[in-house]
Amino acid sequence: MSIKKQFLKSRPECKVKFRVTKDRAAGAEAVHLVGDFNDWDTSATPMRALKSGDFTASLDLDLDQAYAFRYLVDGETWLNDEDADRSEETPFPGVTNSVVVT
Repeated sequence: MSIKKQFLKSRPECKVKFRVTKDRAAGAEAVHLVGDFNDWDTSATPMRALKSGDFTASLDLDLDQAYAFRYLVDGETWLNDEDADRSEETPFPGVTNSVVVT
């Protein structure tokens, strides 16, 4: 998995590209990006499947913010991103979220 950031000069935003690799997606039909930026709506941000088997999505996020997120694979399995800026505990025992900081 990977996260790439591009800070925009024309707007107070950061373009963030999220990628789930083929290995982590494990033959998935669909992957959704779910987090603070879409009110944890599990269907709001589908990721695009690439020919390589990876999944990708790009978002323009406000600067100077921290956004918790996870990936939802085939509507069943939650994944964190090991390349996130940090992780944080959730109110659910043993569950952490990935965090991207802009």
